[in-house]
Amino acid sequence: MIVFDPLWETMKRKNISQYSLIKIYGVSTGTLDSLRKNRSITLNTLNDLCAILECEVSDIIRYIPDEA
Repeated sequence: MIVFDPLWETMKRKNISQYSLIKIYGVSTGTLDSLRKNRSITLNTLNDLCAILECEVSDIIRYIPDEA
């Protein structure tokens, strides 16, 4: 399972709010809802977030293996 927990920590560290992502950077509210609910996003969106936050992919997502 991929979770976006690191995203919120990175945003806090960089002082970028969800409001800023929407109003300044044009991230849709639907995308933010997907991120909050750990739903899938496109690689383009992931790339955009990395560019906005000037960070690595690992600063946005974390993979948690499923327990079999």
